[in-house]
Amino acid sequence: MSRAWPTRLEFSKARKVLTLTFDDGRTGEVSYERLRTQSPSAEVQGHGAGQKKTITGKENVGVTAAHPVGRYAVQIVFDDGHDSGLFTWDYLRDLAGLD
Repeated sequence: MSRAWPTRLEFSKARKVLTLTFDDGRTGEVSYERLRTQSPSAEVQGHGAGQKKTITGKENVGVTAAHPVGRYAVQIVFDDGHDSGLFTWDYLRDLAGLD
């Protein structure tokens, strides 16, 4: 796993995409739909092995807020009310295909 730190998180309401820039010079994008359907929350991932749920119907989901969590993650608040996933920097890099 990488230990690169994010230098910029840019949420595009129009494109429904999060653009991530890291201090190693790598940049990637993750759609809001992918962020929502791959949320690291228990609602999506379950509480144990083999419990991951398939979330559908989130093609038009938006992001209403993002809050830093310590120095390791961001909590993303979606317009469907979902806000329980803590996205670590490494997980976001993975979702963006940077690792």
